[in-house]
Amino acid sequence: MAPSSALPDFDAFRLKRFLQSLNEDALLRQPEAALGDVAAILERSPRAVLIERPGGGDTPLCGNVAGSRERLAHAFGTTAAELPTEVIRRLRNKPEFIEVPPAQAPVREVVLEGSDCDLTRLPVHLQHGLDGAPYISASIDFVRDPDTGWTNVGVRRLMLRGRRVAGIDLVAPSDLRAIYLKQSGRGARVPIAFAVGSHPIDHIAATMRIPGDELGLLSSLRAAPLPVVRCLTNDLLVPADAEFIIEGYLDEAGHVEPEGPYGEFLGYYGVVKKNPLFHVTAITHRRDAIFQTATISGPNMAWTDTAQLNALRTEVMVWRALETAVREVKGVFAAPANGGMFNVRVALQQRVPGEARNAIAAVFGSLSNVKHVFVVDPDIDIFSDTQMDWALGTRFQADRDLVVQTGMRAMPLDPSLQGSRQGAKAGFDLTLPLLGPGESRPLEYRVPEAPRFQGRRFDSLEAALEDGPKYFEELMAATGSGDGREIVRWLEDMAAVRPLVRDDEGRYRFR
Repeated sequence: MAPSSALPDFDAFRLKRFLQSLNEDALLRQPEAALGDVAAILERSPRAVLIERPGGGDTPLCGNVAGSRERLAHAFGTTAAELPTEVIRRLRNKPEFIEVPPAQAPVREVVLEGSDCDLTRLPVHLQHGLDGAPYISASIDFVRDPDTGWTNVGVRRLMLRGRRVAGIDLVAPSDLRAIYLKQSGRGARVPIAFAVGSHPIDHIAATMRIPGDELGLLSSLRAAPLPVVRCLTNDLLVPADAEFIIEGYLDEAGHVEPEGPYGEFLGYYGVVKKNPLFHVTAITHRRDAIFQTATISGPNMAWTDTAQLNALRTEVMVWRALETAVREVKGVFAAPANGGMFNVRVALQQRVPGEARNAIAAVFGSLSNVKHVFVVDPDIDIFSDTQMDWALGTRFQADRDLVVQTGMRAMPLDPSLQGSRQGAKAGFDLTLPLLGPGESRPLEYRVPEAPRFQGRRFDSLEAALEDGPKYFEELMAATGSGDGREIVRWLEDMAAVRPLVRDDEGRYRFR
């Protein structure tokens, strides 16, 4: 990749600019706070938070930036409802890169090496009461697979263990874990770099698991060329417009150091585990950089960065799987309150019997983390808990509409597994019986709503009934009545002159 003389707008996808675009309903600004108070401030706030002088330092700290669907939609310039389809559309973009000379890369304006690259000088705070140490939690990692040459991108936490040493969580199955195990088995270190302070679009890109060089996902989702710069102490390419880059390597010793406990994204603590160590070799950043922390766990799970990022990732991956399994997907929603992956709602326009079951099977196989799938007709708002609860209560029979699959691969952090690596998945078919050609929905399945009075107009009520059976609403519309009581009187008087009857759906007609 050759350096380019045409430099991009380095602030177009800068975290600082995104924060500046938020109004006071979306961003809480605070002049200062002790680092020990940051977690409590974030836990109480559904808004993004910007602290100008955390811990008495000069580097601002922001958190909970991605902690709402509306803020993520704002990052993509779309609505909350259209967010998954916009991400899917952008994933089809061809990646483009602009390699920037180090002297022109904003993230290289300040370079710290040797004793100056000290993690404890950064505004890193204790996030949960029983955490093993302060954690860097909003870090996007970049690693090259030596066998394929592809860059792997993900989101990993770093537990501070010293000035230039941190633990990294590589227990759960991941591409980075596979790369590390392969390299450490050869006695080799793994060069790695972390971007801290990134636009929400970059965080979404980092959560995706799509085969290929994942550096390109940042460009595709931005829908713009990605400016990259080569690291100072290794050969990795990283975003040139990030706030911070922390460079270093994972040592070859393997999973030997205790890491944790940590408040995990499922709302419980993760226990102490053995994990590799990360060693810092350089820290570079913008001159006016903002450091970033992520909200992970706590009593308000739906407000957290990880829940919202996981939910959107789940929706996108599920939607892509459904596109090949069924015909008309109308919507996908992953509830963030449980971590953004366990409970998935699908709105589906069925064309043939059995498509709801096919959709359930497709979602089961698309992501190991999904446990429960709820499939509804398009008339149900999948973003509404009350409508979903109504559909579950009135359109579901457990002995007929419940699909259970056992022995499935599961998320190891799920405490309900009680230590097992396999679990059960349940699908709930909340769809109404499929209609045949020319059939209409029986009255008992129709949803009541306020009258609209949109029927045809007639010269008289008698002319309206001569035209055919009419609901009472249609009789009111027939003469433009805004009352209806005069129609009750007319019906009573007319019955004495010309017999009236009502059909099975309650429509009035002449005998």
